[in-house]
Amino acid sequence: MKLYRPRHGRVFAGVCLAVANRFGWSPTLVRVLTVLSIILPGPQVVIYILLWILIPGEKD
Repeated sequence: MKLYRPRHGRVFAGVCLAVANRFGWSPTLVRVLTVLSIILPGPQVVIYILLWILIPGEKD
């Protein structure tokens, strides 16, 4: 299964939903883990923005 940002169900940019769909995880779990990881020091925000740019949107 390819990684893409769905049009429906997006809260912000759709990155967490794309990752959750790709690996069969709960979108809520991925969102919580993302928020928790942003609290910790590191490059998480930069990685999130890069994924937002690099993951293509869902096609019609």
